[in-house]
Amino acid sequence: MAVVTVESPYTRKRYQYYDNGDPKKGGLKDVYFSVDKQYVVAIFRERLDDNQKERLKRITGHYLQQISSKEAGEYYLNEVYRWPTDVIEWKGLTGIVVPIYAPKFFFSKGYEKNDLILGGEKNGKWFAGSKFRNPNFPLRIASSELGNWMSYLQVCVNLCRGVKKMHAMGLAHSDLSYNNVLVDPVTKSACMIDLDGLVVPGLFPAEVIGTAEFIAPEVMATKHLNKTDPERKLPRRETDLHSLPVLIYMYLLHRHPLLGGKVHDLDPETDNLLAMGKNALFIEHPTDLSNRPKASQLSKWEQPWGDVDKLPYTLTGPYLKELFDQAFVTGLHHPASRPAADIWEQALMKTSDLLQPCSNPACEQKWYVFDNTTQPKCPFCGQLHSGSLPVLDLYFKSAEGAYRPEQHRLMVYTNQYLFPWHVNRNIVRNEKLTEVDKAPAGYFVKHNDKWVLVNQTLTSLRDVTEQTDIPVGGFVELTQGKKILFSAEEGGRVALVTLVGE
Repeated sequence: MAVVTVESPYTRKRYQYYDNGDPKKGGLKDVYFSVDKQYVVAIFRERLDDNQKERLKRITGHYLQQISSKEAGEYYLNEVYRWPTDVIEWKGLTGIVVPIYAPKFFFSKGYEKNDLILGGEKNGKWFAGSKFRNPNFPLRIASSELGNWMSYLQVCVNLCRGVKKMHAMGLAHSDLSYNNVLVDPVTKSACMIDLDGLVVPGLFPAEVIGTAEFIAPEVMATKHLNKTDPERKLPRRETDLHSLPVLIYMYLLHRHPLLGGKVHDLDPETDNLLAMGKNALFIEHPTDLSNRPKASQLSKWEQPWGDVDKLPYTLTGPYLKELFDQAFVTGLHHPASRPAADIWEQALMKTSDLLQPCSNPACEQKWYVFDNTTQPKCPFCGQLHSGSLPVLDLYFKSAEGAYRPEQHRLMVYTNQYLFPWHVNRNIVRNEKLTEVDKAPAGYFVKHNDKWVLVNQTLTSLRDVTEQTDIPVGGFVELTQGKKILFSAEEGGRVALVTLVGE
């Protein structure tokens, strides 16, 4: 095994990697592991032109600096991206240096019936579809590595933040798909990879149109046109805003939002082109049911996730349901109407506040979104909720003595935490949170058959209904119609308690 030394023409740094004559092959690059196992050197098999090299220089220089020098840079570079850090030249070929993937993004177990993927990368494709989680599929991923439904909400939050950051820098991904994402549901992590082909609008156009299942309809419908044709649509920010909700839909529902039961043409290639392009139609369109999947056409491996009657997209809750409608109904053929990444991020986090633990210990998903009924039921296993269930609707102060609803609801369960971002609307739950703002301010528990909120740090917690202050270390009982002021500070919220199931 030979040790090869290469150099960057821009930074003059040297890098060493092992070459055993059999590199790991990507779509365009050969990948070699460094001697110290801290990075990989990925060398393009074809020679790059000056424009392509300049793109890599910008990505590894200017844009890397933009991320690392700004707030939350460490989060983005360690958690959300495997961002290329340098460009090298070797025997007339160009390569990039990329930090090694974190250990959590490699399978620690194989399939439940063999070890074919043991040690392999946790490519996002493993977790997006239904068959690898079907208990009867011969190559099912070990349940200990699948995570639960809550896991995928946070996975999607990380993806939204990654897209949000790119768009804020003026970049577009161009090929956002499960092939370019690593996922670890156990730690609720997601990381974007293969970032050397980013689109710099107006400077470096897209070189690929994307991965088939994630290409925006306008790109698919015009791909036959020459790139210089003014009618040709190439990947850009708006096409990322199609690919992102496709990923979110697939990670939460494990099916594709456009591949349904409608046949557009007898020729398979033409049919797929129309289904994903000009004639694209949401499989759960509220009024046009022609692309709705037919249960009889589903394979046994696609059950139950492929059955939209058993597991409709409405189970994702009101915030996400509204955005899926915007993305796949209103915005499917109107790119300007697609929700931005930060809108998806906030909706996902508000949805996490609607989660309830399923009381069925055999339920694989473990969590579900409260369905706003008096008898909540887990949609995944059918388990009914037993006993009372506190629901807290949050209000903010719009004028002295006047409060308005925020369209934000917090569900309660034993040992559920109350965080500063619940207490005060001026504390935004995002990647920039300080350690202080991440610490719980209180917690909920059922004590002597009564639900209570225990105050851990709040200095102005007040039972508005009883007109009493709740000191740190004290608690307030959650009763029907109770009003609780979380904080008297600017931005402090009031919660109105509703007890469901009483």
